Amino acid sequence: MTRAPATARIYFSMRSPFSWISLKAIEATRPDVLETSELLPFWDPAPETLDALHALGGDYHYTQMSKAKHLYILQDTKRITRRLGLTMTWPIDRAPRWEIPHLAWLAARPEDRPTAYRAFMDARWGRGDNICDEDVLAGLLSSAGLDAALAQAHKDESVVARGAEVLLRAYRDDVFGIPYFKCGNQRFWGLDRVGWFLACHDQWRDTGKFTQPDAAVAVPMLDELTEPYDADQAGGCG
Repeated sequence: MTRAPATARIYFSMRSPFSWISLKAIEATRPDVLETSELLPFWDPAPETLDALHALGGDYHYTQMSKAKHLYILQDTKRITRRLGLTMTWPIDRAPRWEIPHLAWLAARPEDRPTAYRAFMDARWGRGDNICDEDVLAGLLSSAGLDAALAQAHKDESVVARGAEVLLRAYRDDVFGIPYFKCGNQRFWGLDRVGWFLACHDQWRDTGKFTQPDAAVAVPMLDELTEPYDADQAGGCG
């Protein structure tokens, strides 16, 4: 059996503002990395997807955050986006169904996924739209020139099965929060690890091997987040 070539992996979630910021930083610094890495969604599975995941021998590492942590993240993201000059509107989620946008993205053609991602994330974090609403999502897809029927992808059993397989990979990669990056056995979590992931990616590109990098790649968009204005790590959630 021929083993599939290894790739660098980026796990993202439309639920996470830190995921949104991290991919913006990578796109601004090294857009080639998004083209040469495998992007995989990570979300809170619906009961049927979780059952399918369990049937595959997997589970879901992420645990729901406390109210105190949620309120902290609200404050922290305001600080971060203000420092980065990003316009952000925090959405008001009421029983969101994260299957809807993530399976819509997964069901899209690979060449359409970057467009769908930007449309969904800009709507959620730029305007505060409820992207877990089928009608809202269908409108976003249509406006982006994509198939509005993708908003119904979560009802397709074959897509749900693919979603379970993606979450199985996240389980095996020990994904517990977002943003999360994987290069071989090297794992990186949070905004303050973006530069280290880029360095590991470059070593893999240049040598074909995943090794511990000696220094992080500079990420100008995130540089000032390392200043000691806050004592916590620079961001990671589910």
